[in-house]
Amino acid sequence: MEYRRLGSTGLKVSALSYGAWVTFGRQVGRSAARELIACAYDNGINFFDNAETYNAGDAERLMGDVIADLRLPRDAYCVSSKVYFGASEHPRPTQRGLSRKHVFDACHQALDRLRVDYLDMYFCHRPDPDTPVEETVLAMDTLVRQGKVMYWGTSEWPAEAIEEAHRIARERHLVAPSMEQPQYNLLHRDRVEREYAPLYQRYGMGTTIWSPLASGLLTGKYNDGVPDDSRLGHPDYAWLREALLENDGARLKSVRALAPIATDLGMPMSRLALAWCLKNPNVSTVILGASKLAQLEENLKALDAVPSLDGEAMRRIAEALG
Repeated sequence: MEYRRLGSTGLKVSALSYGAWVTFGRQVGRSAARELIACAYDNGINFFDNAETYNAGDAERLMGDVIADLRLPRDAYCVSSKVYFGASEHPRPTQRGLSRKHVFDACHQALDRLRVDYLDMYFCHRPDPDTPVEETVLAMDTLVRQGKVMYWGTSEWPAEAIEEAHRIARERHLVAPSMEQPQYNLLHRDRVEREYAPLYQRYGMGTTIWSPLASGLLTGKYNDGVPDDSRLGHPDYAWLREALLENDGARLKSVRALAPIATDLGMPMSRLALAWCLKNPNVSTVILGASKLAQLEENLKALDAVPSLDGEAMRRIAEALG
């Protein structure tokens, strides 16, 4: 396993990490979760990603129970949560958002569900138009100073809001955000590569990217339809299926154009897509979301594939994507 610094912090995270979004508590039960987390940890993964809203808090409970059952040493792994959407299916006003109250309540609830004394990373899951950025920065600063959070960051915030958070932190001598968690893959690039470009050097922001396989689209398994046993075939994920397969199948056309390149390089599409993400020097860690052990074992091979993406391969990928 390769380990990378989380931006300019001293924290080193595995280049590949493992997350619970849309899998834990739905596609993945306790037995499978134990098998997957054990495999991830045994292969050097030291960052496990979660959020209050994943399966209404049950994803955090499952992950916390499994990590405790495996008796992983607390100083050998990092765990995260995210705050904004709430853990209730029908949240009341104080049960969501980035107000000081909800940021505090959600942190303590995540600590309880994950069965830990502190969160290594705590993300503001989306910007909150109803809460001043200053209030959120102050709340996060307090949690860090209390020892309940080690590093805080944002997820899918516009660059201007991140800039404002850093300005407030600098002027008020508060702890600033250390990382962003954006979507990043071969089909979704602009925010990481363009919008956030000034943030890496200016503030030393790290990135913990999600959906590197575009929810499985970049594995090629949807090229000829949606299998019933796949994530997009699950009734609960009809919204995700519609979002990924809209625009007259333009994304699928791009995936099909990439397939011959993967074949020529002697690797499956998934390995190509993950290795491509890992080549970006501003990516601190790539979050895997495998729901089956065989998928996770295959995804872990992506690190070995990075050298194969030389200049010629990257040129062909760029041409295939137009």
